[in-house]
Amino acid sequence: MRKFVIAGAVAVAALGLSACSEQTQDAAGETADSMAEDASNAVEATGDAVEGAAEATGEAVEGAADATAEAVDGAVDATGEAVEETGKAMQD
Repeated sequence: MRKFVIAGAVAVAALGLSACSEQTQDAAGETADSMAEDASNAVEATGDAVEGAAEATGEAVEGAADATAEAVDGAVDATGEAVEETGKAMQD
């Protein structure tokens, strides 16, 4: 009879351990899913940041090109005016 009680206690303990193990597996699976989702969100956020940086860089380059073009136009106009004035001065 004593053997049956001990065997029953061992069986209950084994079931308890297997239940804990299943809970642990479920928790580990949830943790892994959460980590994968966090990694996915981080990759998406990084992609958004890179895209934003690329757009800002493109806008900065475009602005610099426009400013350079305006400066060149101004220099060309000033040079043309100086040449005209020099030509007039030479005629006088």
